[in-house]
Amino acid sequence: MDVEQVWQRVQPVGEVALSGRPLLVVLVAALVAVGVGPVWSVLRLGVTLVHELGHAVVGMLCGRRFTGFVLRGDMSGHAVTVGPARGPGRVATTWAGYPAPAVVGAALAWLAVRGWAAPVLAAVLVVLLVALVRSRSALTVLVVLVVGALTAWLWWSGAVRVQAQVLVGVGLVLVVGAWRHLAAVAGARDPGTSDPAVLAQLTRVPRVLWLATFVLVLGASTWVLAGTVVPALRT
Repeated sequence: MDVEQVWQRVQPVGEVALSGRPLLVVLVAALVAVGVGPVWSVLRLGVTLVHELGHAVVGMLCGRRFTGFVLRGDMSGHAVTVGPARGPGRVATTWAGYPAPAVVGAALAWLAVRGWAAPVLAAVLVVLLVALVRSRSALTVLVVLVVGALTAWLWWSGAVRVQAQVLVGVGLVLVVGAWRHLAAVAGARDPGTSDPAVLAQLTRVPRVLWLATFVLVLGASTWVLAGTVVPALRT
C-alpha cells in the first residue's frame, strides 16, 4: 500500500448506477436481518454504536470533551462527555443519540449512489479509530474492531458498485434500526434515565415533545433514503 493507492481510494468516482435486481436483493437481505430476532440482536450493537457516537460527535462540536463510551451485553450503551451539566451543549449532546443512526443511514445511501462510497468508508475508518481509543469495555473494543475490519476490507477491496450497494444496505439497517430503538424507548413503562427523560429534566419540555422531534428527524431521513433507493430500483 502506497500513498498514491490510498489517495485513489479516497476520491469520489461520480454517480454510480445501481441496477434494480442486485439492489433489491441487498434491500431484502437488510430488511430480513433487521426483522429476524437473533440477527437483529447482533445488528443492534451496530445501531447502538452509531447512537453513542452521535452523542460523542455532537458533544465535541458543542465544545464538550469526549472521554469514553461503552456498549453493553443488553445492547444498550453509554457515552461520556465532560462539560457543563446544563445548557444548550448538554441538551444538544443528549438529543443527538436517537436521530444519529437514521441521519447517518440516509447520508450513507445518498452519498453512495453519488460516487462517494470510498471517501465515506475512509471517513468511517477514521471515526472508528478514534472510537477504539475511547472504548471502555472488552465488548466495545470487539464491536469497534469487527466493524472497522469489515469497513477496511470493503474500502480497500470492494468494487465501486459493491461499495455503494453495501452502504445502501447498511443505511437501510440503520434507518429501520433507529425506528426500532425509538419505538422501544417511546413504549417504555419506566423511562428512567432514557435520553427523552433526561431532556425533559434539563429543559422542562415534556418528554413526548422530545420524542416528536425524534420522529420528525427519522421521518425526514426515511424520506431521503426512499428518494435515493426507489429510483435505483426502477432501473
